[in-house]
Amino acid sequence: MENFIKYAVASAICLIILSGCANVKLTFLTDKTDPLQEQTVQEGTSSSKILLINIDGFISQEGGMDIIRDNSSMVEDVVAQLRLAADDKRIKAVLLKVNSPGGTSTASDIIYHEIMSYRQKTGCKVYAHMMDIAASGGYMVSLPAERITCQPTTVTGSVGVIFLRPKLDGLCEKIGVSMYVSKSGENKDMGSPFRKDTKEEDEIFQSIINGLNEHFYSLVQKHRKISPENLNRIRTARVFLADEALKVGLVDGICYPDDAIKGCILDAGLDKSSRVIVYRRKEYPDDNIYNTSRTSTSGNYSLVNLGVLSSLGNMKTGFYYVWPGSLMDK
Repeated sequence: MENFIKYAVASAICLIILSGCANVKLTFLTDKTDPLQEQTVQEGTSSSKILLINIDGFISQEGGMDIIRDNSSMVEDVVAQLRLAADDKRIKAVLLKVNSPGGTSTASDIIYHEIMSYRQKTGCKVYAHMMDIAASGGYMVSLPAERITCQPTTVTGSVGVIFLRPKLDGLCEKIGVSMYVSKSGENKDMGSPFRKDTKEEDEIFQSIINGLNEHFYSLVQKHRKISPENLNRIRTARVFLADEALKVGLVDGICYPDDAIKGCILDAGLDKSSRVIVYRRKEYPDDNIYNTSRTSTSGNYSLVNLGVLSSLGNMKTGFYYVWPGSLMDK
């Protein structure tokens, strides 16, 4: 019945568009044109507030359209929340609730930079709590935190970079198709999907990968006190379950979100009755810290569930701080 209602709503929207009424504002849907507003997810009597920011999903600078909604990107959304928080002097701490396999190298680095800038500008303490997955770029954005905690079931790590690009040369050879290229320099078409890379091109790509990896690795060294032996384990870019992540120094503790909030209050020296808030574009009844909605209304109005292709659709040719093994959609 729930799926039927979703499809019925989507169909109705499509009919409105096709009938020439696409400029009608549908007030039961929210998108990035609706302002972020403060909502309380944990009551408190103190004037001090803790801001909860959800970093949930693939980290990217790209937004998108969901039927007719213009949704904000992860980067845009986090930056908007940090800017609102910077103007509220009653916000004394920020808790990042991270559930992400990572994303593009640039988007991950931008969010890291914006969180660091927020800390320096406001003097406000930042904490991170990891949920299912906080891998690669999902770990990078957690690094500015004073303290990183995770669930007993969290998978984290994957400190490294991957370069993804399609290769069609084998297929082209099988079906008898070739691509002729005129170029201005010998490396102008490097990475072309229509031919194999040369040894020189492989070396160039590897040097870029190494540079991006060193950038990530240097941030881990900057923010975390980890022994050389454990740094070598982390450098293999493997993932770790919570207990192992604690042992190698990737996280500071294992707990649940309510305990992470209590830890923020204790570490930042705040009143125990501090209020926990979020910024949302829509008000939810019985709202709480487990609601990860930011821009969209609850529910997915996509007409077709593409499964794994939905995740892979985000993966354009490029360099990623991401753990590819976690990209399967449920």
